[in-house]
Parts: sequence; C-alpha cells; structure tokens
Amino acid sequence: MSATTITALPPSAPAPSTAEAVLPPLQLGPHTIESPVVLAPMAGITNRAFRRLCREYASGGSSGSTSLYVSEMITTRALVERTPETMRLIEHDPEESPRSIQLYGVDPATVGAAVRILVSEDRADHIDLNFGCPVPKVTRKGGGAALPWKKELFRSIVAAAVREASPYDVPVTVKMRTGIDPEHLTYLDAARAAEVEGVAAVALHARTAAQAYSGTADWSAIARLKETVTTIPVLGNGDIWSAEDAVDMVRQTGCDGVVVGRGCLGRPWLFTDLAAAFAGRSVRVQPALGEVTEVLRRHTVYLAEFYGDEFRACRDIRKHIAWYLKGFPAGSTVRNQLALVDSLAALDRLIETMDPTSPWPGEAAEGQRGRAGSSRVVALPENWLASRELDEAQRAQVASAESSVADGG
Repeated sequence: MSATTITALPPSAPAPSTAEAVLPPLQLGPHTIESPVVLAPMAGITNRAFRRLCREYASGGSSGSTSLYVSEMITTRALVERTPETMRLIEHDPEESPRSIQLYGVDPATVGAAVRILVSEDRADHIDLNFGCPVPKVTRKGGGAALPWKKELFRSIVAAAVREASPYDVPVTVKMRTGIDPEHLTYLDAARAAEVEGVAAVALHARTAAQAYSGTADWSAIARLKETVTTIPVLGNGDIWSAEDAVDMVRQTGCDGVVVGRGCLGRPWLFTDLAAAFAGRSVRVQPALGEVTEVLRRHTVYLAEFYGDEFRACRDIRKHIAWYLKGFPAGSTVRNQLALVDSLAALDRLIETMDPTSPWPGEAAEGQRGRAGSSRVVALPENWLASRELDEAQRAQVASAESSVADGG
C-alpha cells in the first residue's frame, strides 16, 4: 500500500470514503465496535492515560471510542477485597464506552464475586477473562496460560463470570494462548467450552506459554480456531506490528477482528492506521520527531492526571521513551537523560534539545517493539500435566495463585 504522511497529531477525522471495508463492525453483545480492533490488556501499560491516547488517534482527535480498549489485568481477589489501587485501576474516563476490564482469577466463586461488583455497581460494560498470562509466578501456581489445561476449572470460571454478567447484558470474552507448549495445546477445547458457556467472543494469542513473546505467532492456529468456533467472533492476536499485518491476519485466518498489543507501544497512532486500513483506506501516520515528542509529553500529562502525581507519571513514562524514539536519531545522551526525567519541566528541557524536523525514520521505526525474550520450560505446579483434572494438592496451589498476583503482577 502507498503511504501518506500525516503531519498533525492527532489527525483530523478521516474524510468519507467509498472504499470497501475489510471487515464489518464487531458485535459483542449489545456493543457495536465500528473498527474491529481491540487494544490488548498490558500490565503497567493500558491504564486510563494510554487508553485515552489510543482512543484519540482511532477517532480522529476526539476522545470517543471506535475500537475496544481493555484495561490492564485486574486480579479478582484484589477487586473483591476492594484494595485502593485496584479500585483506581478500574476507573474509566467519562468518554470511554464501552468500559472494558480484564480480570484474572483462578477460583470460580471469587471470579463470580468480582464480576458481580463490576456489573451491579455499573463499573464495566465488557469483561475479558485472562487465560493467556505466561509469567512464571502465575503459571507455577496453575494460573494464566496454564489454567485451561484443567478443563473443568476453566469451564467453571467462565460459567461463573457469564452467569453474573448476563442479567446486566454485559458481554464476557476470553483471551487465551494456544497452550502450554506444543505437546499440550488447549485452545480448541477451551474455546469450545467457552462458546457453550455463553461468552461473546474468544481471542487467541497464537503462541504457547513456552514461547512467551519469542518466535513467530502461528496464525494458522487462529484459522483452525475460526473453523472450530462458529457461533461467536474469533479475534486474532500476535505479531501485528502494522495495519498491513492486521489486514494480512484477517485475510489469512478469516478472523473477525484483531487484538493489538506490543505493536502500539510508543505508537498510539497505530490506531489511526488500523481504523483506516479496516475501512479500506491507505492513509498512514508517519510523524516527524517534533510530533512524536508532543505525543510523549501529552502521554506524560495524562499519566500525571491518572496518578495525581507528576513525579510518579514521569517515572512511568520512562519505560515508554525507547518505544517512542525507536529509529529516531535522538542520541544516547538525550535518551539516557530522558530515562531519568523526574518532572514535566525537565522533560520539556530535554525535548527542546531534539530536532523537531527530523522525519519519520521509516523501516527503522517499524517492526517488533518490546522484548521478545526466548522460549522456555513453563513453570507449573507439580504433576500438573499428568491429568486434565485437579488433584487436591494442585487445588491448594491454585487457590493461592490469586493472592500471589494481587499487586497487579
């Protein structure tokens, strides 16, 4: 596709087009998602500030929603206990609609209680369940991507969430990986069970837990899932670094929408590209360095509003800096100083040292973002793979899994 450089961020609303849309809007229960794109929940990233930036780019500068923007992972135990940090993390901007929250839980009763809080107190319009986390401290106790191996536990958790959400017409979706490793795949069984229990959609990150974020996502697994699950939407996730990647995934797999995670790190304007691509337009955002630093600063301001603390916002933005400046000739000294920034004034002084006219670096700024790591043996409870049912020792380990990540890990 040809590319058109946009020199104002956020871009103005795209002009009406007669181009043919790649996909129809995504329907999740009562919610129509005009652009079938979901911002993946990412711990420490998809807070209210980042979601606001992404919404602005997808909707041409307004703060409304054309895609679905999911919160970072919320542990159900912490939500039921109403810890102050968790109650802050589930807040949304007034303009966010649908309000989307991802929950992590390993106990059906606790998951059900957490969902009941969200729906009965009108705190969410969509709930996603996390069965994809590959982090060792989660999987070694049977949570995250390890949990679907235990078929009845998985089904019970999904059923509890749907049972509590359904009376309020709040759709529940499930996000998962293909399995623990190539010898222990779970996604087809889990998706069929979730479909029977009444979820509104399933999303598949086409990697195993053993891969973490390494290697290449197996898009053929998304195609197999689409062939298997026929009554609800299937969303694809993995290796979407550009709008073209998203369209390619749809064409190769037949999926009903895409979930975008690391591809938008330091690049919230990817949602402009995605909205245009799915509408059949070739417009793409290619900002100069001055426009990128403007977004970096605005992100910091939004974080300060979110935390109510400028210093904490500046500490948070540090991890985004390398992503924003990827490919640009900012210089190692400036990059190192930015990684220590502690105030908006200090950020402004450093931004002033950079050349705002430096153009979009093209290929150097494209491709993978975030750490890929390497494949590994998945940490699991003892004898976890011996059976697809829980034994008593494993039940006790799973029961302790929520408290181990109640701090948001």
